[in-house]
Amino acid sequence: MKTIKGPAIFLAQFADDKAPFNNLENICNWVAGLGYKGVQIPTWDSRLIDLQKAAESKTYAEEVKGIVEDAGMQITELSTHLQGQLVAVHPAYNELFDGFAPAELKGNLQGKTEWAIQQLKYAAKASQNMGLTAHATFSGALMWHTVYPWPQRPAGLVDTGFGELAKRWTPILDEFDANGVDVCYELHPGEDLHDGVTFEMFLDKVNGHKRANILYDPSHFVLQCLDYLQFIDFYHERIKMFHVKDAEFNPTGKQGVYGGFQGWVERAGRFRSLGDGQVDFAGIFSKLSQYDFDGWAVLEWECAIKHPEQGAAEGAPFIDSHIIRVTEKAFDDFAGVGADEAFNKKILGI
Repeated sequence: MKTIKGPAIFLAQFADDKAPFNNLENICNWVAGLGYKGVQIPTWDSRLIDLQKAAESKTYAEEVKGIVEDAGMQITELSTHLQGQLVAVHPAYNELFDGFAPAELKGNLQGKTEWAIQQLKYAAKASQNMGLTAHATFSGALMWHTVYPWPQRPAGLVDTGFGELAKRWTPILDEFDANGVDVCYELHPGEDLHDGVTFEMFLDKVNGHKRANILYDPSHFVLQCLDYLQFIDFYHERIKMFHVKDAEFNPTGKQGVYGGFQGWVERAGRFRSLGDGQVDFAGIFSKLSQYDFDGWAVLEWECAIKHPEQGAAEGAPFIDSHIIRVTEKAFDDFAGVGADEAFNKKILGI
């Protein structure tokens, strides 16, 4: 078995225009002071990284690594969650996603998609330049508006939708393969890949592409009432990344999974800071260790109640306390009698 690495932290929710959150050096020094050993970098935030430059310049990529290493940490992965979302967007959501792309692409659905695909390809090369082997992203969504359909879906709609999604992602997956990097989809409501079944349908359409993998985040499964521990049993071979994020689901006589159009504080299902929700992290860390997951345990902080700085400060020791130093021997080795085929046959009476 292998020991999970960590604690690490996803910087997306902490970047800000004020110090110490305003550039990579400052924010790395801040999180290192909290006890983190790694950072996951959102590539859409120019305060932290220039993605295209990191893809085109090995020297710049090394400089970014150096900033992180000078703070005593490592880069765990790069993230293109926002860009990945734009690989596939239904026209109904076009304007809502304008903020995810450059201003000159406002309202230009095709332009945003083409830009996003190029961004993913930059991320593949930038990851290679930094010596990384996994990358975090979203799948995007063409079918989400049909997730709970009325009227019923037309026959063949889902198959066509996954076929188109695979058509858009296959060249990207091939680019990541050429650079030796796994694409890890965060299975997330709002994305066409949001649970195990949808991941399997996509995997079938990309012919089991070895670079199509999973960013495991149990918080999204709590809100879907999915068995997130058994999920690891099913998909551990494809789980290459891990977001440590908590959540709670408290349905009432007035609302359930869909949340009744309420804000985050008023929803039955909501994200929480580590330890404040319902996720069985002891069970998760045990299962991931059992299946030899040796990637990073990365805090993704999202909470409707707690201040992010408190969430970050509490996150490092929480993760550290859950990382299992895996054993190199069985607990009952002291009672072993060694290997002897003749002795074994004698015990069996043969």
